[in-house]
Amino acid sequence: MAFQLRSYHAPIFTEERFLRAPEARLAPAPADGIAPDRYHAMSIFPEYFKIEGDWHLAEESRMDCVAVWEEKKIRVIEFRNLKQGQLVVLGRSEDGSEGIYVHPGAFRRSGEGGHEETFAFRQKRSRETAFSRDYDELYEILRHDRDHGKIVWVMGPALAFDYDAREAFSRLIDNGFVDALLAGNALATHDLEAAWLKTALGQNIYTQTIQPNGHYNHLDTINRVRACGSIRAFLEKEGLSDGIMAHLEKCRVPYVLAGSIRDDGPLPEVTGNVYEAQNKMRDQVRDATTVICLATMLHSIAVGNMTPSYRVMPDGTIREVYFYCVDISEFTANKLGDRGSLSAKGIVTNVQDFIVTLCNGLGI
Repeated sequence: MAFQLRSYHAPIFTEERFLRAPEARLAPAPADGIAPDRYHAMSIFPEYFKIEGDWHLAEESRMDCVAVWEEKKIRVIEFRNLKQGQLVVLGRSEDGSEGIYVHPGAFRRSGEGGHEETFAFRQKRSRETAFSRDYDELYEILRHDRDHGKIVWVMGPALAFDYDAREAFSRLIDNGFVDALLAGNALATHDLEAAWLKTALGQNIYTQTIQPNGHYNHLDTINRVRACGSIRAFLEKEGLSDGIMAHLEKCRVPYVLAGSIRDDGPLPEVTGNVYEAQNKMRDQVRDATTVICLATMLHSIAVGNMTPSYRVMPDGTIREVYFYCVDISEFTANKLGDRGSLSAKGIVTNVQDFIVTLCNGLGI
């Protein structure tokens, strides 16, 4: 049976509770970057606002932002990007009683079998969880979204430390399963070091043996890339074609490298201003339909906060956004739920093994 997205179940606005609900209150932002008192903060779920007699969906959302009524539609804006005078929605209730309705059951599962108990074992995601069904679902989602969506990967440097993992992710890029990559200076540096010197932090990526003076290798790599002026120029000048960054450049896949307070160098493409980096990341997440985070807790939480549970597609249909967090640490894999990203699904495993298994399952 062909993979099918779960249907979106919109609220029934002809119900009496919605018909008699008041209009949402609006107030102007008192100054740039400042929201008025009792502003409404957004969640990851679809949210509707009753304004001028109709219920309006926030078509492009992000948690912990404010809803602004502008040009007859709801815009979701970060506090720092608010402009004085913009009309901000006010209200702290979410049941329609203040003209605001949060709709968490939009993609409710029906007809999927099973029985839900108030008390049951093995409901959390842990090292004891069997993830075989998650892999099967992920194969189908990736095949679907390669043709009908946008797949964004969020990646820590661990993937660059292993020969097979770098090769596997390169195949994902070549086969169209990567539409954007969000990472930091370290992932790109260690991958480029692996392509140039066959090490990552001085350790051979295949044999795992430490090389003499290997602790210089990542610094030599950064220095050489900076001398060349860009990652692309470095790859061309050194004649390098293997690894994650080389395949991203070859296939013209966009990537965002967000800077960190502890970065070495950094590489020329790294965005050092944290808010500029956040804007670039959100530009890629804005139309993502599947997000997969690999071994990076802080980047995963950051992207989780940017990613709603739904997406309004160009044809007007509303679909679910799939979000996976893959990490060897149970804490990291479950952390996003504690931070509000309730739709994130954790897979507790070594990310090198995960990416190789994923490629094998996709037959690439």
